[in-house]
Amino acid sequence: MRSLIDIVDLSTAELDALISVALDIIAHPEKYSDSCKGKKLATLFFEPSTRTRLSFEAAMYELGGNVLSVTGGATSSVAKGESVADTAKTVSCYADIIAMRHPKEGAALVAANNASIPVINAGDGGHCHPTQTLADLLTIYREKGRFDNLTVGFCGDLKFGRTVHSLINALSRYNGIRFVLISPEELKLPSYVKNETLKKFHLPYVQTTDLEGAMPSLDILYMTRVQRERFFNEEDYLRLRDTYILTPNKLRKAKEDLCIMHPLPRVNEISVSIDDDPRACYFKQVLNGKYMRMALILKLLKEAQV
Repeated sequence: MRSLIDIVDLSTAELDALISVALDIIAHPEKYSDSCKGKKLATLFFEPSTRTRLSFEAAMYELGGNVLSVTGGATSSVAKGESVADTAKTVSCYADIIAMRHPKEGAALVAANNASIPVINAGDGGHCHPTQTLADLLTIYREKGRFDNLTVGFCGDLKFGRTVHSLINALSRYNGIRFVLISPEELKLPSYVKNETLKKFHLPYVQTTDLEGAMPSLDILYMTRVQRERFFNEEDYLRLRDTYILTPNKLRKAKEDLCIMHPLPRVNEISVSIDDDPRACYFKQVLNGKYMRMALILKLLKEAQV
């Protein structure tokens, strides 16, 4: 049974194929309106979510399917102590595919190992978030027309930022990619990501605390939120939360075709005065996420039927 737990579960050929399907959905939505008729998606979200949960549900409805939803552990048997494994086995009796978000790293893998239907990791703690990466990839492709030969800057919380980890793993497989890692010392990219991806594949990268100094070289700027929920110490969060705030003044030396991205939710990392800048792509990411989740659902359900 094929599931999606980490973005590296998909080959570059499969990523390209998903993008092709998403682009066809955008161009010809009517072709897909009954593709999942009679199928049910279960969304199991044990951590808060707006975009990811709603985009999965919108994706399934627009494919002609139906949705069963659990939001928050307090409303499910998890509150009674039920394990992730047992939840996955139970939900497999009711649905055809699961999208699950959980605060613990590895929870989606446990679910996939116990479910009898495909499981999609919709975010597991600070580990990874593969479907956000699919949204990111479609956004980059639609804005830049390519993945090769890009300088990509990640700014903010690179330590706990699961969207950052997943996108680095995805882009590392394309040619001519260069990474600029912009963060305070306390929120630097984890060593395991550097060792298992950047150093392993000899990818060029620089680490800096200087956003404005890095700006002129960037083709993509991926801003992130300092995540309160990942901190054990409130004082550390309060000290670091406003380290980077993107304003029009900081874009003075940026390229005219810079692509500004953010997985959202935004707190104050990007000034609302940038929202009307043509380089702002973060709300485009939201819509692109729906299309890529539609493509992924189609792929996994088709493979489950083989």
